[in-house]
Amino acid sequence: MKRKITAVISLMVLSILGTLYCLKGGAVFAIEAQEKTKALNITSKAAYICDYDTKTVIYAHNENARLPIASMVKIMTLILCYEHLEAGEMTMDDTITISENAASMGGSQAFLEARGQYKIEDLIKSIVMSSANDSCVAMAEHICGSVEGFVQKMNQKAKELNMQNTNFVNCTGLPAEGAYSSAKDVSIMMGELIKHKEYFSHSKIWMDKIIHKGGRETELTNTNKLSRFYEGCDGGKTGYTSEALHCLCATAKRNNLRLIGVVIGAPDSKTRFAEVSKLFNYGFANYENKLLVSSQNPLEQGIEVIRGKKKILQIKPEQDIAIFKARTDELKSVEVKQENYTVKAPVKEGDIVGKITVIYDGHPYKSINIIACENIDRKGYKDNIKDMFKYWH
Repeated sequence: MKRKITAVISLMVLSILGTLYCLKGGAVFAIEAQEKTKALNITSKAAYICDYDTKTVIYAHNENARLPIASMVKIMTLILCYEHLEAGEMTMDDTITISENAASMGGSQAFLEARGQYKIEDLIKSIVMSSANDSCVAMAEHICGSVEGFVQKMNQKAKELNMQNTNFVNCTGLPAEGAYSSAKDVSIMMGELIKHKEYFSHSKIWMDKIIHKGGRETELTNTNKLSRFYEGCDGGKTGYTSEALHCLCATAKRNNLRLIGVVIGAPDSKTRFAEVSKLFNYGFANYENKLLVSSQNPLEQGIEVIRGKKKILQIKPEQDIAIFKARTDELKSVEVKQENYTVKAPVKEGDIVGKITVIYDGHPYKSINIIACENIDRKGYKDNIKDMFKYWH
């Protein structure tokens, strides 16, 4: 038997400057962009910055324009590498043999030796940090047997992510006819990449090296200078060709707010870092993610456990719930509806036992699972006998 218990928690009201609109499909807020364009004075061909959690657009300039993006293509290459790892189809400690084709790649490279053997971790590290073309091709050949097959997977993944203005022709971003993407699509890629937490184990490193057989070393320096010089920046990918000019997609997090910023077609390297920094500065200065529900705190209302050795189960949200807002904006009526169901023992810690939903201004904002904070065993025969005597009178 299910019993639904609804607990409505009213939250505090803050001060307002703009108007928040909560639309179907998540937290998407109306933003006046023209004044921001003038204030930010972006010179790159295209630019985009959004909140990672809600995908709210903070600023956009030519965000859907189809442009060459150079080595930012490798964001998708890395996504497929991490997916392959997490599927258990390879490990970081596996070694692969480098083909003549991979070793012949020009441009940025790790100077891999043809027929040499390298750990997958070293290849991925060299892509993340130093944009190594030879490592990209080696990984593509290892995962799909050919670069052509890997590129098909790249385009398939782009379609799955609803990247409407992207077409991949290779896995490196080297100049190729028919290759393009957009600032918005690049931000979508980066958002997908940083779901793979292992990415950050390399993206935050400034300098490292690969040691080849025989002792030869290749020094790796992170091409994303913001990872060292911008507070909170922990990931990103640069790109440059004479056609694409200077490009950068980076992510930075401060407090509960993670932003993704993109510029395509900056006139020089200094400008790409300056303009993404400018986008970040604007975002962090003017917006925040207000934490409404913390996954670290058990909820006050527990739920009943049928035939359990303990009658009430302690529960907590599976993840945080935060609302993206301008710092000067006021939160309108916010309610948290807790829906709990009676559960049958046994219950294991982490089991999903219900949901909570945040309601903003009368509209559903976000729903997440409630999970068990503890283990509760099912009553045995002896426990039932004890209960009989306990309630005999």
